Amino acid sequence: MPEFREIVLEPAGRGLRLGVGDLWRYRDLAWLLTWRDLKVRYKQTVLGAAWALLQPLLATAVFTLIFGRYAAIPSEGVPYAVFVYAGLLPWTYVSGAVTNASQSLLANASLVTKVYFPRVVIPASACFAGLVDLAVAATVLAAMVALSGARPTLAGLALLPLLVALLFLLALGLGLWLSALKVEFRDFQYLVPFLIQVWLFLTPVIYPAAIVPGRVRLLLALNPLVGLVEAFRAGALGHRAVSWPLLAASAAATALILASGLWYFRRVERSFADVI
Repeated sequence: MPEFREIVLEPAGRGLRLGVGDLWRYRDLAWLLTWRDLKVRYKQTVLGAAWALLQPLLATAVFTLIFGRYAAIPSEGVPYAVFVYAGLLPWTYVSGAVTNASQSLLANASLVTKVYFPRVVIPASACFAGLVDLAVAATVLAAMVALSGARPTLAGLALLPLLVALLFLLALGLGLWLSALKVEFRDFQYLVPFLIQVWLFLTPVIYPAAIVPGRVRLLLALNPLVGLVEAFRAGALGHRAVSWPLLAASAAATALILASGLWYFRRVERSFADVI
């Protein structure tokens, strides 16, 4: 005799649920959405996945010419192009993942309104897709580090996977906030690109955090990406020690953003199908 299981669908509660179990149970769906996002992103493009390399490389060339050559911004003893590229990798991943995750619910409106599944899978898949681009672009960083003569330590290299995990969690937390807010307030479609542009200059990508005056640096540390970018650059290049207090502050801010983003997303999730 066949076995039958009773499945009960209940509305999400208003309390804090991390949804880790949902992501694991629906991992096949998350994988399918991630793979679909990757195929759609480079569909009908001549260069395909090579854009994952060209975007940070072109940005590095522009920043090196303007800020490295003419503005003469210090680069902590390493070639300015390598310095900028090492900061652009985490920045490009987070900014791209946040942008894609913020519009993921609207882009998948047909799924949201017709099929049941935990909605957190949609912005999470957008963040997973960005990891592929990050891995591809990291190969160029490895070549640049080898050619520049930088000597990263084993401890610094071992720290990089943890930093990538924190970057993913930060992007997911912000993506949850913005994707839910975009469903309810369409003004965020115009606000998010502007905030991303401002965020670039508030993050030590084209300059080291050490050149920022002390009081301003304390305000700059409120940006959770500051400690992650600085630690990623230090671990990849090995030109200086990792600032553990700054990294701890970024990790704490990331945990707060993720927890609050999950709480708000779960709180308004039940209304997505009606509002979208």
